[in-house]
Amino acid sequence: VYGFKNLKEIIQFLNGELEKYPTVLDISEILSEQNNGYPDFSEIKGQYTVKRALEIAAAGFHNVLMIGSPGSGKSMMAKAFPSILPPLTFEEAIETTKIHSVAGILEGFIVKERPFVSPHHTTSDVAIIGGGTVPKPGAVSIAHNGVLFLDELPEFKRSVLEVLRQPLEDREVVISRASGRFKFPAKFQLIAAANPCPCGYRNDPNKDCRCSPKEIKRYMNKLSGPLIDRIDLNVYVNPVPPEELSSISPGEKSEKIRERVMEAVDIQKKRFKGTGINFNSEMMPSMIEKFVVLKPEAENVLNTAAKKYALTARSYHRVLKLARTIADLEKKEKVETKHIIEALNFKLPENLFEN
Repeated sequence: VYGFKNLKEIIQFLNGELEKYPTVLDISEILSEQNNGYPDFSEIKGQYTVKRALEIAAAGFHNVLMIGSPGSGKSMMAKAFPSILPPLTFEEAIETTKIHSVAGILEGFIVKERPFVSPHHTTSDVAIIGGGTVPKPGAVSIAHNGVLFLDELPEFKRSVLEVLRQPLEDREVVISRASGRFKFPAKFQLIAAANPCPCGYRNDPNKDCRCSPKEIKRYMNKLSGPLIDRIDLNVYVNPVPPEELSSISPGEKSEKIRERVMEAVDIQKKRFKGTGINFNSEMMPSMIEKFVVLKPEAENVLNTAAKKYALTARSYHRVLKLARTIADLEKKEKVETKHIIEALNFKLPENLFEN
């Protein structure tokens, strides 16, 4: 890239009157830079199951729902999540930069890291999905190739949660107006957090819940079956007792977890080369048949679980995609029984929101 101060310098350079040397920019180096503004996973004590869920999510671009009492660490873990994500590829950086430019929020010449967007639960449908008289990208598009964090998920309006279903499935948003039809990309990772009830202390080992069954049902009814169906990893966040915090040793650093994530991502890049996708979570049913090879005993376990828990076709495929990511983290070519079992353990039981 040659830089010039004005048009006169360009003319002089073209006429051979001015000597200029090109500036070499290593985009890959810029995109691989890590932002130290996020909390490190080593700062979070305990919560091993939740950390494992987030590692799997980062490796395969899966959606996550964390359910737990206030103060159990859901928000902090969500904010630490970007520290273990793989860097943007050049193509992803260009896509994301275009969207941020259209939205008028671009800082610098290119988006260097995966976006982390966290709208408040009072945010309107238009702000989340996009729209307006002159349609502009909403939060789901601004989070393209990054993370959309929805804290206090049941507090969002039911209409907002329902409109999330299309971008979660199609990875894009279509807005129709009299002036035309507008399409914005919306390939984001949903990281959501929720209390188990209005007071937040249902099933808490230390505090009693004050909510009636009716209040709990009304609170959780906002999370429709089709929305939960589109979330791959569902995990409980149990509070760590304060007296145990000092005795628990620091966990793994984000850098170490990120190394494993990057190895799994590299496996997926090779697997999906030329297919137009990058992650296991993006596989279509036809791709699942080709790329998710189960050992016979693993297939038997999955089929038994599918009957027992009445898994929908979408849930069945999501378990397979999740198990594929778990196998990739272990560098296994075939999906084994333990991978299927771990993937199934992250599915919510049917009676989760019942008393």
